[in-house]
Amino acid sequence: MSTTTDSRTALRVCPLCEATCGLTLTIEGTRVTGARGDRDDVFSKGFICPKGASFGAADGDPDRLRTPLVRKDGELREATWAEAFDAVAAGLRPVVEAHGPNAVGVVLGNPNVHTMAGALYPPVLLAGLGTRSLFTASTVDQMPKHVSSGLLYGDAHAIPVPDLDRTDHLLLLGANPLESNGSLCTAPDFPGKLKALKARGGTLTVVDPRLTRTAKLADRHVAIRPGTDALLLAAMAQVLFEEALVDLGDLAPHVQGVDELASAMREFTPEAVAGACDVDAGTIRALARELAAAPTAAVYGRIGSCTVPHGTLASWLVDVLNILTGNLDRPGGALFPHSATDKTPRPAGPGRGFALGRWHSRVGGHPEAKGELPLSALAEEIDTATPEGSPIRALVTVAANPVLSAPDGDRLDKALDSLDFMVSVDPYLGETARHADVVLPPPPPSQAPHFDFAFNAFAVRNQVRYNRAAVPLEDGRMAETEILARLTLAATGMHGADPSAVDDLVIGQTLGKAVREAHSPVHGRDPRELAGLLTGDTGPERRLDMMLRLGPYGEGFGAHPDGLTLDKLLAHPHGIDLGPLKPRLPQPLKTVSGRIELLPRPIVDDLPRLRTALRERPDGLVLIGRRHLRSNNSWLHNIPALTGGTNRCTLHIHPDDADRLGLADGDAVRIKGAGGEVTAPAEVTDVVRQGVVSLPHGWGHDRPGTRMSHAAVDPGVNVNQLLDGSLLDPLSGNAVLNGIPVELSRAGATL
Repeated sequence: MSTTTDSRTALRVCPLCEATCGLTLTIEGTRVTGARGDRDDVFSKGFICPKGASFGAADGDPDRLRTPLVRKDGELREATWAEAFDAVAAGLRPVVEAHGPNAVGVVLGNPNVHTMAGALYPPVLLAGLGTRSLFTASTVDQMPKHVSSGLLYGDAHAIPVPDLDRTDHLLLLGANPLESNGSLCTAPDFPGKLKALKARGGTLTVVDPRLTRTAKLADRHVAIRPGTDALLLAAMAQVLFEEALVDLGDLAPHVQGVDELASAMREFTPEAVAGACDVDAGTIRALARELAAAPTAAVYGRIGSCTVPHGTLASWLVDVLNILTGNLDRPGGALFPHSATDKTPRPAGPGRGFALGRWHSRVGGHPEAKGELPLSALAEEIDTATPEGSPIRALVTVAANPVLSAPDGDRLDKALDSLDFMVSVDPYLGETARHADVVLPPPPPSQAPHFDFAFNAFAVRNQVRYNRAAVPLEDGRMAETEILARLTLAATGMHGADPSAVDDLVIGQTLGKAVREAHSPVHGRDPRELAGLLTGDTGPERRLDMMLRLGPYGEGFGAHPDGLTLDKLLAHPHGIDLGPLKPRLPQPLKTVSGRIELLPRPIVDDLPRLRTALRERPDGLVLIGRRHLRSNNSWLHNIPALTGGTNRCTLHIHPDDADRLGLADGDAVRIKGAGGEVTAPAEVTDVVRQGVVSLPHGWGHDRPGTRMSHAAVDPGVNVNQLLDGSLLDPLSGNAVLNGIPVELSRAGATL
């Protein structure tokens, strides 16, 4: 490890949220001592938020694990990498051989998609294991959007994003980008883009039970009853049909099912939904008329509209409104991004479509969605025996903390203790990793290369950026790419093989397929010759080079000499701007019909549930979550610079509700839900509407055996413990986290 104290700078795209802002790091020796926005970054142009400014603190957190841990005599102890992977092979393979591949569960957490390794290696691990027991953070977050996109467009990854820089009218539901920086909509300086929208005379409407920072910026804030977004959107669609405001424009040749949709929406009138939504019919009609009248417009819904009982219907209706107003796939509306590492564009035409429920979970019978089972079902899949199949007996977690992120963490906590074997890839010994038999810690982000495979697919402008590691790997560290490659080998019966074998396998398979595809720029060529043309210092870089060459902007191994390669990208350290989003239909469509299927059968079958909701008038208080600009789920609470102040685990409660219950600011409040109860301090505020309380997620750092010293000082409480895991959106398996009935009582002392 270098001991020099010379100061230098290095470029790095921030991995701490979905905005993917470019940073300029200041480095002294091997330590990151500062971070500022990269003004020359082609995408973020110098914007930075508190998380990015704290990159050095997150990178250098002394609680980050430096060496593997292996459980011996019931205790986790430091071990060598060789000992750790020997233990992985000895722990996983016997489970597979004795009980089958589905007895090994895999959990992929949110930070996994923020790393280059997390995009490249888990698919190979899953294919090698052959397990169907896959659980990810998507089913406590965004799975409804994937499912609705799959049903509409035939591709669960074809998610249109609002054209923030050109739209005239933006309707946001359940989204608070001034705090979250955006999600499923990769946009550095989202606040600045909203202010620019208003400055050019555009309109911002926010639908949210809380008066969030984003709502305060809006021209219109609609304080909807939590969980009723789908009803509001259905009523807006009904108004468009009733008042002859539907205008598909250029979309018309690509859409089927308009008349059937009109019939399905008929009874969702504004008057019918007003009581359930607690939004008056006049406002609903105004929302629909304003959307239809705008020169361009986009509807965008996020976690608040996904983590509810009708999450898939709400996500579907977001796109339905964009389609009915002719705003899908046009500038200023909602468009499909085109990432540099997307697959080679295929000719437009019918595809295989998207199927739900190709298999079901063993205990609850939950249908898979996009190859995943609900994270809410993980505990029961471990601790419940059935005549059919084996329980999960071994678990692999990668950057995942489901004890805090899944409902009923107490049950999962106990279930993890019953496993035969568990391995966690995690930089911390947190609430989940503390159960592992082997912990494999990746290096800090400054010591890893970075490419945003996932988030570029949701970017509001097409661009491409790549950073090599800013700091060399410290002695005793192992690159995360190598960790996951070796984990894959150990888990699939190839323990001890060179980790480069994983990259060589993927390159061989990918090029072998490409040369057989008639639309590919390398059709008919020799895959071995193509592999020899790849550049890059490592296997992961060679894979990136291959994806860039085969992608929509690539040079196609000589077919398009001016196109992208890794070498060209490395020559542009601030990134390459690929231009604004463009209309792409019908090419992204992969439905069996080759058209947008506006009213797919699973949606039809779920609409009766929404009709039932018309008659629901919940009594009592309901709970919603919230985000904070200086936080991201459960994984940044150990950074002192990102906690404290307003980033606290408090219960927001409206003054009228507080008076009725005899609660004062700072009182300890007992909050009881179907899954248990927690106690948190009251924060009396009118930012929440009456009848609604709010508690942030990702807290609860008070379990024994963890090594997160700062988080433990002010641990907060785990809001998901109020859930018993039984409430799911049936189409997507997404957990219902918002609009949950709760009971409050004063716990006694002020906290």
